[in-house]
Amino acid sequence: MDLSRRSFLKLAGTTAAAATLAGVGLRKASASPSEPLRIKFTKEVHTTCTYCGVGCGIICNVRDGVIVNAEGDPDHPINEGTLCSKGASIFNMSYIFDEKGKPRLNPNRLTKVLYRAPGASDYEAVEWDWALEEIAKRIKDTRDRTLVETVDVGGRQVTVNRTNAINWLGSAWCTGEENYLFHKMVRAMGVINVDHCARL
Repeated sequence: MDLSRRSFLKLAGTTAAAATLAGVGLRKASASPSEPLRIKFTKEVHTTCTYCGVGCGIICNVRDGVIVNAEGDPDHPINEGTLCSKGASIFNMSYIFDEKGKPRLNPNRLTKVLYRAPGASDYEAVEWDWALEEIAKRIKDTRDRTLVETVDVGGRQVTVNRTNAINWLGSAWCTGEENYLFHKMVRAMGVINVDHCARL
């Protein structure tokens, strides 16, 4: 068949229109009605994506305290409704859908602190209080053991108060204000190896 460019565009447009009309439910009256929207009777909660430092806006639809849907916020000035692949999957951080289409907690999400002792092959669940105290104790022990107070520069001692034994990696899951406070904290401890996950 001899198909001109104009004929091809007409055919493609007609096919796309027919597929669209069929998809939105303009079918025979005997066809089964479409299922109700998942976001029906939900409360919209506007939030910010936690994956990186861009700050894209997300709308979460919540029903009975459970997020049933998450999508880009079209009114947000940064992403204007679009999301990257990580942001688009933010719903799955906490929930997945079962066979009946109902949201349930993601079984792969960690909900407790896991600790592997030196030389051990398995992780064990520990309390948050113990983990935070242990982290603080190890940071202080490392800093006290490795702190360099002065260095020789051209024959004179210059105060530096630094440690090369601790590295700090900022998190894009924290707000800019939280990372600012973390940065001040580690600088006050003398940490000079500071970086951020969004730059790696």
